Amino acid sequence: MTRPRAVVLGFAGFGIAAAAARADDALRSAVLADYRSALAPLFEHFHRNPELSFREFKTAERLASELRALGYQVTEKVGGAGVVAVLRNGDGPTVMLRADMDGLPIQERSGLAYASTARQTDAAGVEQPVMHACGHDVHITALVGSARQLMLRRGEWSGTLVLIGQPAEEKVGGARAMLADGLYTRFPKPDYALAFHVSAELPSGRVEVPLDAAYAGADTVEVVMRGFGGHGASPHKTIDPVVMAAQTVMSLQTLVSRTISPHRPGVVTVGAIHGGVRHNIIPDEVRMLLTVRSEDPETRKTLLEGIERVAAGTAKALGAPPDRMPIVTVEPDGTTPPTVNHHATALRVRDAMTRAMGEARMIDKPREGMGAEDFAYFVQPDLGVKGVYFQVGGTPEKDVPSAPSHHSAEFKIEPEPAVTSGVEATVVAAMAMMPKAAPPPALPTK
Repeated sequence: MTRPRAVVLGFAGFGIAAAAARADDALRSAVLADYRSALAPLFEHFHRNPELSFREFKTAERLASELRALGYQVTEKVGGAGVVAVLRNGDGPTVMLRADMDGLPIQERSGLAYASTARQTDAAGVEQPVMHACGHDVHITALVGSARQLMLRRGEWSGTLVLIGQPAEEKVGGARAMLADGLYTRFPKPDYALAFHVSAELPSGRVEVPLDAAYAGADTVEVVMRGFGGHGASPHKTIDPVVMAAQTVMSLQTLVSRTISPHRPGVVTVGAIHGGVRHNIIPDEVRMLLTVRSEDPETRKTLLEGIERVAAGTAKALGAPPDRMPIVTVEPDGTTPPTVNHHATALRVRDAMTRAMGEARMIDKPREGMGAEDFAYFVQPDLGVKGVYFQVGGTPEKDVPSAPSHHSAEFKIEPEPAVTSGVEATVVAAMAMMPKAAPPPALPTK
């Protein structure tokens, strides 16, 4: 009895898959046409004109203009330069689509014909070169493309759509600023939040949907090693903080390997050391700047407590008195929790994308680093928002092994497949979260 039933279900499944494929063929064709007529020049505009974190004024103005022209209700200057666009389309869930807008203080050396030559004064008053070295130009272009397709297909879904252009992701401050400015109180609070990041490490146009952690949490830590300075010719009369710092750097490397489980990822990186002014002067103190990455509260606690313990133990071993113990500071503005996808929702999104876009366009690739994302603030468990953060490839497959990394001056993305796949995947995911209610069955007639 089971074999015939399986055959029947197989044909039914084939019919559903065929209908989805036809629907996605139409979506793919529409997105490609939109890219060639509107999104390609928009992407090049954003790429040529990047702006620094919390100073994305012209970017936000252009994004708001594009969304307003599509018929969305748009509010600007939310959390600084943030943009919020709302489309109410009947009863149903509220879905938020987020794209980050900021560039980086890097002089572009990509060789692209539309490479940025922009310069901008940062918050400290220093003029900087600016570059979209992390693909945020792809994100905001795809947000406009997704907004257009969802507006055109509003007869196929029901609910409320909230689109946001977020400032200052690179400083992990923009999400908090928008929330503090009433993102979830002044505007419809989402049931679901979706976002994607273009990846130079994935083949162009391929899509990856993690079912758990999409990004690590990050902490920015400052350690000040304190000693007593003096003449470099008489080191025995000093307590040398340079030596303290050197030994501390090496000892910190044991925190991941000897204090957390090998099945739990963690990173402790000393990115900068500052101390001293001359070759023959031993300074009073040395400052070290660290980034600490983890994916769960227990690992984070172990690593942060371990930094304090290692620094204090090293200082004590080298003779620092109690009043010259190291000062360890976790900077609140440089902290973000891990971005962890809501498992059931991520599975639902991945299944919808697979059905609509085909298995060949999906990819499952282990993460090779522990990058962080402030999207995490939008989907913290206490807020009740189910989040899914996915990846879209942006490098020709043959070039993936040698592709310049994000935040490199030579970073570049293949825009057409990155933008169009980002739009397709976003539209499919959003519509899966806001299905059109089936009409009630017709009453029997006599």
